[in-house]
Amino acid sequence: MVDNVIKKSSAFSLSIANFKKWLLAIQHLIAMFGATVLVPIVTGLNPSVALFSAGVGTLIFHFCTKKKVPVFLGSSFAFIPVILTVKELYNGDLAYAQGGIFVAGLIYVLISLLINKIGIDRIQRVLAPQVIGPMIVVIGLNLLPVALNMASQNYIIAIITLGLALLINIFGKGFLKQMSILIGVVVGYLISYRMGIVNVDIVKEASIFAIPAFTLPKFDIGAIAIIAPVVLAVFMEHLGDITTNGQVVGKNFIKDPGLNRTLLGDGLATAFAALVGGPANTTYGENTGVLAITKNYDPSILRLTAIFAIILAFISKIGSVLTSIPQAVMGGISIMLFSMIALVGVKTVKNSKVKLNFSNTLVMVTILVLGLFSTKISEMTGIVIGIPISETVQITGLSFAALVGIVLNLILTKLNNN
Repeated sequence: MVDNVIKKSSAFSLSIANFKKWLLAIQHLIAMFGATVLVPIVTGLNPSVALFSAGVGTLIFHFCTKKKVPVFLGSSFAFIPVILTVKELYNGDLAYAQGGIFVAGLIYVLISLLINKIGIDRIQRVLAPQVIGPMIVVIGLNLLPVALNMASQNYIIAIITLGLALLINIFGKGFLKQMSILIGVVVGYLISYRMGIVNVDIVKEASIFAIPAFTLPKFDIGAIAIIAPVVLAVFMEHLGDITTNGQVVGKNFIKDPGLNRTLLGDGLATAFAALVGGPANTTYGENTGVLAITKNYDPSILRLTAIFAIILAFISKIGSVLTSIPQAVMGGISIMLFSMIALVGVKTVKNSKVKLNFSNTLVMVTILVLGLFSTKISEMTGIVIGIPISETVQITGLSFAALVGIVLNLILTKLNNN
């Protein structure tokens, strides 16, 4: 009898733990959903296929990284301009864009093999805290305007959603604190529904089940030449995201499981997405923000999120509910997520005890200025601040700032040592 009681108690505890895990995974699902479906909406690719390829891509990434890195892979914004260019040049046939994305994924794989041969110690030497910290700050602050623009749709709803999530995160304890994002979104959604600003028609009109419109890629050297060079621009983005994730979790993922493995996972995930008709994949800062808030770094939760995304690709009704979440609600939550990323960057510099001498300060200021203001300066002056890769692709913004910061830090370090 005692054994039966123990078994029932263990089973109950296990079911509670699983329920908590599901809720945490749903929270990650909400965080990634908006951006993941926005890329296909803008480019003309299929949103359901994007969800499917993001879910499968995340599982591929976790397999490649020994299930150690708690990230979710969603649709990459960096590929939007070149996809639209190919779409226009090839009379709207996005299959040619898929071909270019597939080759881009393979280039990622080749880079990962090269890094594996060079060795991670050499990579580590150029990734000093005075370089990495400002890079993380730039990632967070560059995302904030997107969140503020979403919040501007209805500031009252955004403030309520953000305020409630912050209050729970500050004063809540245990699992309640970990659920601050989900609670904020649900309450914001319900208030929005009462105010009549939720588009319920898309929920009513959506079918319950639907097979995503998978498509095969077509290959043309012209489309490949337009899209493939973007890999050089997003490499630094990947580096920044993986480093940020590691700083949040408190582990060095660049070293273990290794940058070569994270790049391999990203490359294979992108290649798979191209094979079924999805956009290129990339590690998501939104989900890193969720990790920073919840303090729950279990990678299996992200894998559960990936499974949910795959299922969601086939269940139109649930997907339509998530699509109907007002932008103001997501804007309020995103302000919290992206601010947390920027704070991680500041903590990286502080915890690494970076000396604020002339060299380190110059490197940090250079990265911040180029990463935050180069695009605005280019718009105002008409002078592109970056490195041209092709007629349609430029290394600008964070990628350019990171490259300049790394080179500048290496030069100054060498001069100081001499």
